[in-house]
Amino acid sequence: MIRSEILKEIAPILRDQLVVCNIGLPSQELHMIDDQPTNFYMLGTMGLSSSIGLGLALAQDKTVISIDGDGSVLTNLGTLPTIANNVADNYILLIIDNGSYGSTGDQLTYAGKKTSLAAVAQACGCENVIEVQDKDLGPVLQVAIDGGKMTVIVCKCDSGNIKLPVITMDPVVIRDHFMNAVQA
Repeated sequence: MIRSEILKEIAPILRDQLVVCNIGLPSQELHMIDDQPTNFYMLGTMGLSSSIGLGLALAQDKTVISIDGDGSVLTNLGTLPTIANNVADNYILLIIDNGSYGSTGDQLTYAGKKTSLAAVAQACGCENVIEVQDKDLGPVLQVAIDGGKMTVIVCKCDSGNIKLPVITMDPVVIRDHFMNAVQA
């Protein structure tokens, strides 16, 4: 499976959660597949989806899921020890690990070579880390949501992108829709 197929499969699970989605193609895919006011689409700031999601989880009680990519997490490795040392049991970091920088042309990442992001997260002190294959993600994600325990899920999948339009929604509108959903 490629990332867009994974997002299509888990969209019904995400629908009732607050979602902070990684920049570029992941946000565009989620927007096209199942646009929800509870989705915050990152249009810039590579590597910060996980940090923003953690901050949001620490500030309120609703379940927050950050959808990040291996390339973005590698760009901001400092987020993993920050997550480990600031536990929010309403927070799930979902790393879709396709071994490439998908939004910039599928260049190979170190996660596509030797680096295991699950091992890195554990080494940083994250206690509930699960590595899963793409086809098994849905049930694992639902268990993590129902479990009410901070979880890092590394979902291994194939690299590849679909053709899709950019998000034409103004960033201020994205923010306002999301903030209204957070406050509801």
